[in-house]
Amino acid sequence: MKGGKSKSDTRNAKLSVNKKPAKAGRKSGKAAKDPNKPKRPASAFFVFMEEFREQYKKDHPKNKSVAAVGKAGGEKWKSMSEADKAPYVAKAEKRKVEYEKDMKNYNRRQAEGTKPEEEEESEKSMSEVNDEDDDEEGSGEEDDDE
Repeated sequence: MKGGKSKSDTRNAKLSVNKKPAKAGRKSGKAAKDPNKPKRPASAFFVFMEEFREQYKKDHPKNKSVAAVGKAGGEKWKSMSEADKAPYVAKAEKRKVEYEKDMKNYNRRQAEGTKPEEEEESEKSMSEVNDEDDDEEGSGEEDDDE
């Protein structure tokens, strides 16, 4: 090109202008994710892709490209009729109902201020205490026999 920048130079220059500089020492605006929060359910397409990936791997064992699997899955999904998609839609709906139930329980626990980990630990602690008591009682009985 005559006396100017090529398209790739211009494109790279635009990309670098749009980048925001990293700000050291600042916390991001996002709140930390709660590891106990239920994950959102997969859509019908992703339910389909779970099965499709397994079949594709069996049919094409030498293929290592994730993009190829995704592209082939997308093309197959588009070519499927609504009747063919129905079982995947049903599975996705079932997962969605389960997710909504889990979210209600999660939100109820959040409102109460308890975490499932605390509940589990308290039950575990109780069993450990009971186990220790059992051991002491057992050893006490043995001492009596001697």
